[in-house]
Amino acid sequence: MAIRLTLKYGILSLIVSSALMGCGLDGDDGEQGDTGAQGPQGEQGNPGTDASIGVSMDIVGRAFLGNQSAAEIVQYHAETATIYATNSETNTIASIPASSVTTGTLPDPIGTVTLTPTAITLPENIENVELGSVTSIAIKDDLMAVAMPASTKTNNGFVLFFNGLNSSTPTFLNAVEVGALPDMVTFTPDGSKVLVANEGEPSDDYAVDPQGSVSVIAILETGEPDDTATTVGFSAFNDSKAALVAQGMMFPNPSGRTINGNVIVTTVAQDLEPEYITTTNDLAYISLQENNGLAILDLEDLSIDVIGLGTKSWAGLNIDIQENDAVSFGQYQGLYGVYQPDTVAHFTWKDATFIVTANEGDAREYFFDVADEAACTAAGGVDYDEDDGCLAYSDEVKVEDLTALANSELAMLQATGEADDLRVTIAMGDNDGDGEYDAAYAYGARSFTIWDQNGLVVYDSGDDFERITASVHGAQFNNGDDENAGDSRSENKGPEPEALTVGQVGERTYAFIGTERMGGILVYDVTNPYDVKFAEYVINRDLTEGLTSDNVIGDLAPESLVFVSAEDSPSGVPLLVVGNEVSGTVTVWQIKQR
Repeated sequence: MAIRLTLKYGILSLIVSSALMGCGLDGDDGEQGDTGAQGPQGEQGNPGTDASIGVSMDIVGRAFLGNQSAAEIVQYHAETATIYATNSETNTIASIPASSVTTGTLPDPIGTVTLTPTAITLPENIENVELGSVTSIAIKDDLMAVAMPASTKTNNGFVLFFNGLNSSTPTFLNAVEVGALPDMVTFTPDGSKVLVANEGEPSDDYAVDPQGSVSVIAILETGEPDDTATTVGFSAFNDSKAALVAQGMMFPNPSGRTINGNVIVTTVAQDLEPEYITTTNDLAYISLQENNGLAILDLEDLSIDVIGLGTKSWAGLNIDIQENDAVSFGQYQGLYGVYQPDTVAHFTWKDATFIVTANEGDAREYFFDVADEAACTAAGGVDYDEDDGCLAYSDEVKVEDLTALANSELAMLQATGEADDLRVTIAMGDNDGDGEYDAAYAYGARSFTIWDQNGLVVYDSGDDFERITASVHGAQFNNGDDENAGDSRSENKGPEPEALTVGQVGERTYAFIGTERMGGILVYDVTNPYDVKFAEYVINRDLTEGLTSDNVIGDLAPESLVFVSAEDSPSGVPLLVVGNEVSGTVTVWQIKQR
């Protein structure tokens, strides 16, 4: 058919050409006309939006909450330009007015405090239930939600609601019971629901192990929360463990052992521990950190799905796994990273949702109280420590402690000795359960990752975090979060990316990732998730060897990040608010495009 069309139009072309030419003689060519005047210059086109644009960041405000081990979770109230931060040591919430923040940068950001917090006291008990320490807060319009576990963490906790934020007078409104150990709370973008990640950790000896769950609290038209929450668990997956393991999930627990006289039987629903939530108005995405999975909750019918995140090979990437006071990168066959994300966020591209994860990694370790080592042995404990007590369970070992399957990748990895002290999990690598491992699986991926809605990796930052910080800090990279000791975390999760947020500056979308141990923040342009670019690295820390958190050495352990748009910023410039847990400081960075 194509050939026929070509011939047809070819013949037609000849006929038309002949008709136009006619059969007479060619006439003389006419004279060329005068050249017309040049038209006016057109308007300049709009700047292109495809090119990546870098950013610069400077500190424009800083607060100290009065003690260390504070400022874990921060939030921002746009109407009053107020920062709120949790303080688990005093069990209060700090209210930090930030309307005075301008574009003027602090000349000495490590030793300067410019913002003054006041404390909001939290109730000690609700409905005759003694409360534990505050774990998380979320803000939407005039309402603040506060997550508080029970003092006995295996009992149900509560979400406390405060209103009056618009008048800068937060007032306790009511409390709603949720699941065990509520560890994170957030609003849907439209403010119609509050979602709570209930970790459901076991008691220290595994005698009580509540199910992990997600609670949903409706916000009524009156602006107040409903009296009760709907809690969604994972019991539907109790028979799906093998399928989830095949997807790259893991279930580290002491199931089958007898501890303190109790035979431990751990179901999938008990083992899954929701860590963090990012949500649209329709779907919520929940990280299952210890299990290396992601749960997806449909907010209309409250159906839930679970997918495994798999692992990342270090064979073709640089990683430092030796604490030898030097930058000593290597590439290792048989070594894998288990993503185990903590914070998750999301953004859209081409009207599709993309999930962003900070791949921190986390081991399980539970100690319970006994009189002495003999009592620990009698109780079925794994090990005894005078300070911590009797070890009920831990999935963490060193590479050298694993028994390698003959001729396996692990056997080759162990042969060099370089990986001997690297901390890895026993929950992966022994597929048939015979005690012999074919590879080593380290906690976390020392990176951030972008995933599509199918759970597939679109982008991973690879070995960027360690290479960048090593280039900037030399042997002071992979530092600890409370003492300056260079290269002291290389054998245990490295820089530990934990905090994460996404925001738009100008026409570009950026991901901001905070490294808990190192203390720095890395920025990537993720406008197009298939063309991600590194944009900036900042840190506010004096890395002088030997100094500790008791000295004034800057911001330590960024635990949470909040992006403030230019429209909501008191200075008209986008801001990044950082809660630094170990130093107990809240830092405000301004963000400008270069």
